Amino acid sequence: MVSLVPRRMQLLEFHDEGEIARHFSFALESPRPGDQAVMPGQFFMLTVPGVGEVPFTYLSPPDWQGRFSALIRAEGAVSSALFELKPGARLGYRGPFGTGWPELWSARRVLAVAGGSGLAAMAGLIEALLRGGRQDALTLVYGARSRVHQVLPREREQWRGSLELVETLERAEDGRPGCTPLEPLPALFASLAPEAVLCCGPEPMMRNVAELCLAHNVPVTGIWLSMERRLECGMGRCGHCYVGRSSACREGPVYRYDRYLDLLAEDEEVRRPC
Repeated sequence: MVSLVPRRMQLLEFHDEGEIARHFSFALESPRPGDQAVMPGQFFMLTVPGVGEVPFTYLSPPDWQGRFSALIRAEGAVSSALFELKPGARLGYRGPFGTGWPELWSARRVLAVAGGSGLAAMAGLIEALLRGGRQDALTLVYGARSRVHQVLPREREQWRGSLELVETLERAEDGRPGCTPLEPLPALFASLAPEAVLCCGPEPMMRNVAELCLAHNVPVTGIWLSMERRLECGMGRCGHCYVGRSSACREGPVYRYDRYLDLLAEDEEVRRPC
């Protein structure tokens, strides 16, 4: 069971990515063997002493030295305070929490669709599939509002040489029209016939991706969404992160699409006036 008391960790280094995002590296002060058992898509709680605690997705999981990384946007009091700190600062850590992406070792074709900083939630899974020699099975579609909103440039450059990567920008550049991550999908469905589709980004975008998947005969049980909610405690006690009646910090943040639809239907039924 994960403790309510944060463990000590240190801020190692950081570099800016995109307009308001920063790539942070941390190190747990007293690593434990179980720290490495992080599933891609899970999250941790980071404490800035005297300010508060907020959740972030693992960009890379802790290694045997307790070192790991996260992509963080400067939004809210805690992340803004984190951006003011220098390497060596002491922080707090609790985790891992939640349910990550499914195991996809048997899927012949996998399509990953990410919007904006949602790419960070997929990075661990992409790296795991590449390490497992599954690069031929994976196609990644990554969309951002503009070039300055793109994240993980180093990782994308490495992935570009190993897997099929399709990038879109909503704002036109160099005389080319802008587009969203939805627009390349019909052609990809025709050529790929994916068995599994993973999606992370703004919720309306993910629902549109999921419905497009269903229209192209992707089974509902093969679609997975990573939901963004107010994950304040990480243990399902505070009640701020519900998806329907489900606590996203425990059952999520990754949901299979049929489960997500069932939760929304139940929530709609509860809210319906008598």
